[in-house]
Amino acid sequence: MTQFLIRLFIRQPDHAQDPKVRAAYGNLACWVGVACNLLLCLGKLTVGTLFGSIAIMADALNNLSDASSNVVSLVGFKLAGKAPDAEHPFGHARYEYLAGLAVSVMILVIGVELLKESFAKVLYPTAVDFNWVMVAVLAASILVKLWMARLNHKIGTDIESETLLATAADARNDVITTAAVLTATVLTKLSGFTRLDGLMGLGVAAFILYSGAALVRDTINPLLGAAPDPELVEHIEKKAMSYPGVLGVHDLMIHDYGPGSRLVSFHLEMDSKDDVMHSHDVIDRIERDLLVQDGLIATIHFDPVVTGDPHADELKAFLQQEIRKLEPLANIHDLRIVPGPTHTNVIFDCAVPAEYMTDKQHRGVRLVSALRNSVQEKWPDHFCVIKLEPDYAPVHHE
Repeated sequence: MTQFLIRLFIRQPDHAQDPKVRAAYGNLACWVGVACNLLLCLGKLTVGTLFGSIAIMADALNNLSDASSNVVSLVGFKLAGKAPDAEHPFGHARYEYLAGLAVSVMILVIGVELLKESFAKVLYPTAVDFNWVMVAVLAASILVKLWMARLNHKIGTDIESETLLATAADARNDVITTAAVLTATVLTKLSGFTRLDGLMGLGVAAFILYSGAALVRDTINPLLGAAPDPELVEHIEKKAMSYPGVLGVHDLMIHDYGPGSRLVSFHLEMDSKDDVMHSHDVIDRIERDLLVQDGLIATIHFDPVVTGDPHADELKAFLQQEIRKLEPLANIHDLRIVPGPTHTNVIFDCAVPAEYMTDKQHRGVRLVSALRNSVQEKWPDHFCVIKLEPDYAPVHHE
C-alpha cells in the first residue's frame, strides 16, 4: 500500500531531496494521517459513547489530536517550502520545527484533559457494556496505526524529516496505548472491576503526556541550536580529508536553518609551501561538492601549515600526547613557533567542549595551565600562548 500511494501521488519519487518532491512526500504523509486518524477517532468515539468506555473515548481523542498534528505538520511543510526572500535569506525551513512544537503543545493539553477525565472515572466508576464490536474497532485501530507508523517512517527516512519520524514514533506509541485500552476492556468484562477502565485511561493519559513532553524537547532543541549529528560531523571531516593536499580540519560549525537548509563553515589545513591557487581550487571543489552532493552550503577558511620543521613536528606530537592524557575531548590546532632572543613563543589554539568554558570546575583554564607547564618542563625557554575556544562540532583529530 505504501509503495502504491507513493507511485500514485509522487512524481519522480527517487529525487527525494528535491524541494518540490520533498514537499509532495510530506503532503502525502500528512493527508493520509489526517484521513486515517479522523476515521479512527470517529469509530472509537462512537463505540466509546455507546458502551460508556472512558478509555476508548480517551483513545479517540488521542486520534483527534493526531489528526490535528497532521494538519499543523501540513501547514508547516507548506510554509517551510517558501523560497528565500530579503527578510529570510536562508529560507523558511524552520517552520517545520515550529509546526512540530505546536503539535507537541497540543498533545500536552489533550493529555492533561484526559488525565482529569480518567481520574474522575476512577473516583466514580460506571459499568462498561462489553461488545465484540468494541474489540473489532480497537483491533482494526492497532493494524491501521502499525501501517501508519511504517508509512511515516519510510517517508521520514527518505526525505530526512524529523517531523515525520516523530509522527511514526507517535503512531507506534498509539499502538501501545490502544492495546492497553483493548486489554482493559477485556479484563473489565472478565473481572467485573469497573475502576480498571478509568485506571487504564490514566495510563493512556500519562503516556500521552510523556510522549508530548519528549516531543517538545526534540522540537525545541534545533530551534535553540542543538549540537550537530555526530555522523554528519564525521562525514564532513572525512569528505574534506579525502581531497589532495588537505592536512586537517578544525573550527567546524554547522548552522541548522531547518530541514534541507544547513550552513557549514570550517578551517582547512594545507601545506604553506603549496601553490596558493591550487589550494584555493581544492577548497572551491570541496565547497561545490558539499553543496551538490550533500545539500550543505559551505564556507571554508584556508589555514597554511608549516611542514618539514623537525622541532615543530616534535612539539605538535608532544602536545597531542599530553592533551590525550589530560583531556581526550580537547584538541589543538594552528600551531606556530616564534623564536626570540630570550625565549620562544609556542602559539596555538586549544578547542574544548563548550561547557568547559564556563563550568565551575574551570576545566578549560586548568587544561591550558597544565599544557603550559608541560611544555616549560621539557623546554624551559618555551612560553605557550594558548587561545582557549569552544569546540562547537567536535571532530576526530589524529
